[in-house]
Amino acid sequence: MTDREPRRYRQVARAQARERTRDALLDAADEEFYRGSWPDVSLEALAKRAGVTKQTLLRHYGSKEGLLLHTLLRNATQVHDQRWSAPRGDVSGAVENLLDHYEVWGERSLRIGAWLNGGSSPLSMFSRAAREVHYNWVEHAFGPYLENLQGRARARRRAALVAICDVQTWWLFSHDLKLERSEIHTIVTDMIDRVLTEDHPRTGGR
Repeated sequence: MTDREPRRYRQVARAQARERTRDALLDAADEEFYRGSWPDVSLEALAKRAGVTKQTLLRHYGSKEGLLLHTLLRNATQVHDQRWSAPRGDVSGAVENLLDHYEVWGERSLRIGAWLNGGSSPLSMFSRAAREVHYNWVEHAFGPYLENLQGRARARRRAALVAICDVQTWWLFSHDLKLERSEIHTIVTDMIDRVLTEDHPRTGGR
C-alpha cells in the first residue's frame, strides 16, 4: 500500500462523515419545522437532535435560517424529482402522481404557506418558487391538452387545471370532507376530464 492510499482513505472517510453530519442536521430541521415547532426551537436543541454540537451546526450552515433554507432546498429537489416522474398527457397517471405527492408533502406545503403568510419568515422567495413548480408541473403533465389552444382559451384551461390540482383542493377532499384516496382520484380525474373536453369558442387571444 502506498502512502497516498491511506491518505485518500482518510479523506474519503472525512467527506462521508461530513455528509452524514449535514444530513443529520437537515433531518433534525425537517422534523422540527414540519411539526410546527420551528419558531421556538433553539440551535442547541437542533444540534442535540442531530447528535452534534451547536458549533458544528454553525460551521456547516452558518445560522438557524441557513439550516432551514438548505432543508427546504433539499426537499424541493426531492419534490421536483417525484413530480416530474408524472406521465405526460395521461390524466389518470398525473392524478396518481399528484396524490402521491400530496400524501407526503401536502400538509408540509400548507404549513410553509401559513408560516410565510404570517410574516414570520424572510423566505418568501422560496414560497414563490414552490408555486412556480406547481404551475410548471401542470404544463408538464397536461401540455398535450394545452398546445393546440391559444390566448385566453389556453389561459383559462391552464388556470382551471392549476386550481383543480392545487394542494388546497386536495386538503378539502382529504381532510375537510374525509374522502378516501380512490374517491379523490375519481373526482379530480372527472373534473380534469371536463375541463379538457369542454369547447372553447373564444380563441385567438381575445
